[in-house]
Amino acid sequence: MRYKLIVFFSVITLSASAQLHINLDFLKKKQHPVLPLLSAAKSHHFNRAAVTPAINPVDVHPYLLDETEFSLMAREKVIIKTVKHNMSWRIYNEASYNFSDLADVYIKLHRLSEAKWFLLQSNTISREENDDKHTIANLITLALVKNDIGDPVSARADLVEAHDIASLRGMKEKAEEINKKIQLLDQNKTALPAKYAETTETAKKDL
Repeated sequence: MRYKLIVFFSVITLSASAQLHINLDFLKKKQHPVLPLLSAAKSHHFNRAAVTPAINPVDVHPYLLDETEFSLMAREKVIIKTVKHNMSWRIYNEASYNFSDLADVYIKLHRLSEAKWFLLQSNTISREENDDKHTIANLITLALVKNDIGDPVSARADLVEAHDIASLRGMKEKAEEINKKIQLLDQNKTALPAKYAETTETAKKDL
């Protein structure tokens, strides 16, 4: 009887220990793969020559808006203020160009009589200052204005004077250009196609 009890309790103990068995594998350290060391950089400078960015060239053309009457009137006020300052301080050369700029404004406003008057004032100063390029530009513009007013005879006289000054000063290309305008005026007494602004702007660039 004694031996039977010992065997019985031994079987119960073994079965209980099997049910209470705990898996302790998670406590073991995992073996991670060891990666090779990276080589140290020889220089900290970025090699820009190795990078060649690809840029597609695009032609960008400025879009110029026509001047409105409001912008022209605002421009007129600024120029008048400037010309008063230059005349009061006897900066006559600059004032001469101011008068030409005013004439350009009045031409765009179709106020040709005023444009003519300011061109004459500009020419008076440019002659005194011996500014032949500006005088020639004024005479050409003045001829265009007079022709539009309906005075082609006087317009031709201005062109002839401009041609004579250009020839005298050795401006061969300008003299040939003016001569073409004279021929065109002779062919058509009522119209002389040209851009008013070009004459003044050309004179400024030639300075």
